[in-house]
Amino acid sequence: MADNYKDIINLPHHTSETRQRMSQYNRAAQFSPFAALTGYDEAVRETARYTEEKTELDEYQIAVINDKLNVAMEKKDQSPILYITCFKPDSRKKGGEYITVAGTIRKIDEVNHSIVLSDGTSIPIQLIYDIDGDVF
Repeated sequence: MADNYKDIINLPHHTSETRQRMSQYNRAAQFSPFAALTGYDEAVRETARYTEEKTELDEYQIAVINDKLNVAMEKKDQSPILYITCFKPDSRKKGGEYITVAGTIRKIDEVNHSIVLSDGTSIPIQLIYDIDGDVF
């Protein structure tokens, strides 16, 4: 097999007289990977991103939250700081995350079934998981 190339093995490397040599950078770029599916990597990352399922509360837990809301409204004039843990649905996929919001209650919006905090944050009551604060 070594004899197959005996006639060309010692020939000089061909250099074009009409074209410049390609730079090493451009030559390397020919062999670099490319994304055949645009957005595929982002779709994989989005699918792999962790989201939690919303925990459904039982009747006892709902009653405890309602009692805490009533106590907080009774002591609203004292401006107690509450720590409300609620479920925040994910805008892109099923599930979401639990977050804790701190603030004082401005009002309970019975029309929209939400709590409005003094900073304007509105939290739907059905998404509340727990309420904590100094008044309890």
